[in-house]
Amino acid sequence: MIKFFQRSVSLINQRKMKFIDIGANLTDEVYDGRYSGSRKHEIDRQQVLDKAWNVGVEKIILTVGSILECAPAFKIASNDDRLFCTTGCHPTRCGEFLVDSEYLNKLDQQIEENIGKVVAIGEIGLDYDRLHFCEPDIQKKYFEKQLELADKYDLPLFLHCRNAHDDFIKIIENNKSKIRRGGVVHTYDGTLEHANKLIEMGFHIGLNGCSLKTEANLEVVKNLPNDKIMLETDAPWCEIRPTHASYKYVKTKFETVKKQNKQKWQKDVLVVGRNEPCTIVQVLEVIAGVKGEDAEKLGEIFYNNTMKVFFSD
Repeated sequence: MIKFFQRSVSLINQRKMKFIDIGANLTDEVYDGRYSGSRKHEIDRQQVLDKAWNVGVEKIILTVGSILECAPAFKIASNDDRLFCTTGCHPTRCGEFLVDSEYLNKLDQQIEENIGKVVAIGEIGLDYDRLHFCEPDIQKKYFEKQLELADKYDLPLFLHCRNAHDDFIKIIENNKSKIRRGGVVHTYDGTLEHANKLIEMGFHIGLNGCSLKTEANLEVVKNLPNDKIMLETDAPWCEIRPTHASYKYVKTKFETVKKQNKQKWQKDVLVVGRNEPCTIVQVLEVIAGVKGEDAEKLGEIFYNNTMKVFFSD
């Protein structure tokens, strides 16, 4: 199994590929070997990172979606100059503002204390697909409030939008003066019309496995301008699965093992159903296949897009 992984890596390295994963949830307990609170295998977060570096990932931005995720995220990022963080409250968790009047100030303090590691305000936005977690009015209020942090620190945005396009656009337009550095709408799976509107407003489009599930998704990706695309994995979620329309374009395959199989589990092998940053190469392969363009050239464009927005200082 390790030989298979090494063979895949060597092919990638021969092409001198380089990547930036703009969104990975590396604080998730699955990288501690825990699934739904149950221990299945050893902690392997460092091995997950090593696999990413081996396929050409040069930087990873850890996604922070609440104040509770700040401390563990910054602890992970502090150990490696290639790791960075977003800081913000995910729309489905905006109810946390209601139980802590100092919540925004605490986010502000986290940014202040970690200048240099925080490269975006996020993950913020609107999610009307999961209103059982937080009602729209609360989401809208604290989406807008968090834009004050982008204004104060002159940072780009790491945005989330699900089934809320009109309200999302309205809030962005009403706060244009606070958003000077643009940003990215991540895990994009909307229409081409909506994508073009976001691009006109100065944003990039983040693509991962969840952006590439259907033929309709692939048609949108085919028509996105290359200079407005960024790559991500959203690990441990959003893997590209054999049932997805995109799978036929995947060239690099990684050996996997089921998390329940402790006898066969190895730190160098991917766990079934748990995505990792190393699979970013598959996202690039799908986009290249859909567009009919050279993967190495596209990869360089996407890398430069990301550097320009998040690492231009």
